[in-house]
Amino acid sequence: MKLMFATIIATSMFAAGIASAQSGPDLAKSKNCMNCHDLEKKKVGPSFKDIQAKYKDSKDAEATIAAKLKEGKGHPVKVAASDAELKTMIQFALTGK
Repeated sequence: MKLMFATIIATSMFAAGIASAQSGPDLAKSKNCMNCHDLEKKKVGPSFKDIQAKYKDSKDAEATIAAKLKEGKGHPVKVAASDAELKTMIQFALTGK
């Protein structure tokens, strides 16, 4: 019984890891970032190109942007995403990759 329970938990954790292993562009689309942001031009929010320029010399860019997205301060809405998803989306915004 314990082995079956452990197998179920391990399988669930593995499946959750696969589900959250989306690429930056896929996450940005699924979390509706692309409704307000574009890669090259300003929409409602700044383009990712402008975000990259703004934070290019910032050592704490990821943490700053993550706080804005989590708290909704400096960003119109709180983004419903896990820390791993936020990290992936922010890296995509900052690098285009």
